[in-house]
Amino acid sequence: MMLGSVLLPGTAPALPAALGAQHVMSLSMCTDDLLLELLPPERIASVTYYSRDPSNSYQWPQAAKVRVNFGTVEEVLAEKPDLVLAGTYTTPSARSLLKMLHWPMLEVPPAADFDEIRSVTRQVAHALQRDEVGEALIAKMDSTLRALAATHPPQKIRVAAWGEGGSIPGKGTMFDSILRAAGGVNIAASLDSGAYTSFDVEQLLVAHPDILAYASNITDTPGLNTDLARHPLILKLYSGRQVTYPGALYSCGVVESADAAVALRASLLLAMRGGS
Repeated sequence: MMLGSVLLPGTAPALPAALGAQHVMSLSMCTDDLLLELLPPERIASVTYYSRDPSNSYQWPQAAKVRVNFGTVEEVLAEKPDLVLAGTYTTPSARSLLKMLHWPMLEVPPAADFDEIRSVTRQVAHALQRDEVGEALIAKMDSTLRALAATHPPQKIRVAAWGEGGSIPGKGTMFDSILRAAGGVNIAASLDSGAYTSFDVEQLLVAHPDILAYASNITDTPGLNTDLARHPLILKLYSGRQVTYPGALYSCGVVESADAAVALRASLLLAMRGGS
């Protein structure tokens, strides 16, 4: 996984020139946590407004100490950061305009597994001249993962992350990586259907997972997704065997994803004992 950088006409890439940036801005929910972990508040221009929501960010207490933005070019021009962090799939119009303006920017792709988390953390830490901080974060993550790997659930736990109208994350997703670290088995990972597949109620019952996992924002929001979760057969067969997880946190690979795996294992073990 590589980080892209804006090239100034006739000059070196913007990345080396941005080393040691003192006024850094994040335009992506996934780069918010990285920036808040790697830099002290006084060096952060702003992060997105998502970062102050505990369901979106592990670093929401830190986010309360800095300004927030809504991902617009106007805010970049007003705050005048010497480096912008952006996601490769977020704020496309803002990224396009910033490139036209030759603004120093790192486009950070999302991480879908722990190797990619290490790679992205190291590259962003290096761009900010915070290599030692980045390595310390990775070391803490790896220590947590080793502790998880040293123990195993007493039985195989087959899980379906069922939500979004029946959508289930499979291989190549952060949910799958976190679940495997937690010691669970993703029933969708064995299917040749790419990162996401879809099950209706009948297909789900045939697959017969031990646990159903729901993104917390799905179960909290009335609508089709809630109706599926409340199907009479689902309520009967999976009473006490359902867990929720913070969906937004599982979409961004950050070093705290190891802590998410610890929490998920605890939830799975509790649900297997019938105490959802």
